[in-house]
Amino acid sequence: MKYDRIIWDFNGTILDDVETGILSVNKLLSDRGLPTIGSKEHYRSVFCFPIKDYYAKLGFDFEREPYEVIAPLWVEQYMINVKDAPIFSDIRDAIGFFDARGIPQTLLSATELTMLKGQLDDLGLSGAFCEVLGRDDIHAASKEGIAREWRSRHREERTLMIGDTDHDLQVARAIGADCALICRGHQSGAYLETLGTRVYSTVASLIEDIE
Repeated sequence: MKYDRIIWDFNGTILDDVETGILSVNKLLSDRGLPTIGSKEHYRSVFCFPIKDYYAKLGFDFEREPYEVIAPLWVEQYMINVKDAPIFSDIRDAIGFFDARGIPQTLLSATELTMLKGQLDDLGLSGAFCEVLGRDDIHAASKEGIAREWRSRHREERTLMIGDTDHDLQVARAIGADCALICRGHQSGAYLETLGTRVYSTVASLIEDIE
């Protein structure tokens, strides 16, 4: 194994919450008379970071209603809907694969840290990671700064970032990590294939490749 560390993304990589995201934003769109998202394909075609840009694509008018007002409303809906969201079926085995080889695993998310830890508790994953890193606000702007700070404390570690979006690749490149993207989350496989990094249909297929 050539890696000293695995860094996991959470939403869309570990947690299967695409449908959760659609339900949550559709409530806000419907309340404002805006067109809703009709399919996962549509969702994946517009989803992007920073999340504020994604909202703008959907038609939210920040001059009438600032992003800082909309964001907590979305979080409120998300926390209602996410109770039904499972983790992907191959995640526990993958975590166990790295754990059995003594490779530390870090969770890195743009989710607010307290909310993130609560979700891990609910999913029975609170002990799966040696570090859980999240933001100190709910605006999901970026996690690159958190990753850079982490790298400053782990300069020599050979690292693999596992994610599901172009932002995960951006973060990996910012800290000199390899990146594997799983194309069942928040962005389409067709798009991820254009980014110049390894793309897999499942985490299980990534593990097979690593072995």
